[in-house]
Amino acid sequence: MSIFRAYDIRGRYPSEINKEIAFKIGSAFGKFIKGKKIVVGCDARESSPDLKDALMSGLFRTGKEIIDIGLSTTPMFYFAANHLDADGGVMITASHLGPEFNGLKLVESGGLSLTYDTGIGVIEKMVEKEKYEPENYEVTKKDVKEDYLNFLVKEKIALNGKIVVDTGNGMIGLVIKDVLKRIGIDYKGLYLDVDCSFPNHEANPIKEETLKDLKEVVKKEKALFGIAFDGDGDRIGIVNEMGEVVPGDFLIALIAKNILKRGPAKILYDLRSSKIVPEVIKGMGGIPIKSRVGHSFISRRMKEEDIEFGGELSGHFYFKKTFYVESSILALINILELVSGTGKKLSELVKPLEKYYKSGEINFEVNNKERKLKEIERVYREKGAKIEKIDGVTVEFENWWFNLRPSNTEDLIRLNLEAKTKELLEEKLEEVEKIIKA
Repeated sequence: MSIFRAYDIRGRYPSEINKEIAFKIGSAFGKFIKGKKIVVGCDARESSPDLKDALMSGLFRTGKEIIDIGLSTTPMFYFAANHLDADGGVMITASHLGPEFNGLKLVESGGLSLTYDTGIGVIEKMVEKEKYEPENYEVTKKDVKEDYLNFLVKEKIALNGKIVVDTGNGMIGLVIKDVLKRIGIDYKGLYLDVDCSFPNHEANPIKEETLKDLKEVVKKEKALFGIAFDGDGDRIGIVNEMGEVVPGDFLIALIAKNILKRGPAKILYDLRSSKIVPEVIKGMGGIPIKSRVGHSFISRRMKEEDIEFGGELSGHFYFKKTFYVESSILALINILELVSGTGKKLSELVKPLEKYYKSGEINFEVNNKERKLKEIERVYREKGAKIEKIDGVTVEFENWWFNLRPSNTEDLIRLNLEAKTKELLEEKLEEVEKIIKA
């Protein structure tokens, strides 16, 4: 079934995901999770109440004790799973996707997400055998918002200026005003009302076109910087005072700098990141750890290896403090602390990071992903490159490197290339593209 994916369950409503499927998933998940207590949250999509109702009926059928936290961001849901000592949980959301979609994120004890390999695949097979037999159920309702805010926000931050906040009508609108009030930050808000029909723009902060209004208002308001959130509140994008996008790997480096001021720690970074990221981490006395891409893999590795902070280019930022899962709010707090503590503009903080030249992610359609990756590995091994196979193939030379990894869902391979000079970038990009397209 196409809705069962690498990290979650997601599809169009009601043609691909509906009450019947949600009930069967609830029943299967209830049998899969060994413990008793399950936390359920949802976003504000029109289809979410129906899916939640069916899901909870399926869970109750398996004898689970259900705690309904109501409307929630995904990070607040993760907090609830830990705070309430749950044995598992389900968040009903399709993240940044449009209102015609919905989905489910499944977590086990500790709020760690299931992947296809650690549970979703098993649940898919169970769903195929489940019967649709909804029945009345009992739940306990629990509002965790105040506990969540108390957990995240500990003190005010002195800032000489304002910021602009664009929530894109996503779920972070539930808490962001309270967060900023507690921190004591002057701000201009854009699209703060929660409306998961997303009437103003797609709530996807890594798409530059969705940041158009944010960029304009930052410049108009002469703000210190602007921040955008995605639909379920677990990702961020940031633009500096000139309205220029700060790349996700640079945000990893900046947050790492703020964290490492407190002392040495392990910092995880996504393998697509610029070489400047591990250089900054080492320079601050930290231990850089390169990781494959993906929420579930990163969370689990951070917990296993006691890693303080981790980040991805996609705007996911993970913290030990938040049980090794994403916290867009804690990422914002770290950026605010850095700007406040240094007294520098965000562009000034970013400038030293602009040491190398990057291609950005380029997608190529191929007939056989695995065969193409093996060909690339063979060609560059013969050229004497250092080869890593953490996620796809990473090829490294002294003055340039690239990563080529397969898409989980499409016949695509994704290229990220970086070089010491612009000329070398262009030369090597042409060289690698030629082999990929051959």
